[in-house]
Amino acid sequence: MQNKSSILIALAVVLAAGVSPVVAAEKAKELTGRDIVFERSKGNCLACHGIPGDPEAESPGNAALPFVAMKGRFPDRAKLRAQIWDATAANPNTLMPPFGKHQILTEHEVDLVTDYVQGL
Repeated sequence: MQNKSSILIALAVVLAAGVSPVVAAEKAKELTGRDIVFERSKGNCLACHGIPGDPEAESPGNAALPFVAMKGRFPDRAKLRAQIWDATAANPNTLMPPFGKHQILTEHEVDLVTDYVQGL
């Protein structure tokens, strides 16, 4: 009975906050590296990079190299992560935003993106 009361209280708090339980559950879902790469308010990598072979990568940009054979291009994960964290360290004139340095992405999100991109 106490467990049922706890659930009802939690539901009441969520509803009082004006957030539906479905929306609250969706927000609690952790983003994947792929989610961040595709998310316009986060990584937005598709604005500049194409991902050939992924039919959901619609309207990719061509301002940067496509994500192809990334493990071969960046066999050292640390170098790829550094590029995502702050591309201006290697090239001050780059168009790529310093995602970590400017806190566009968190440390964890940079790690997720690094793992996803390196697997392409």
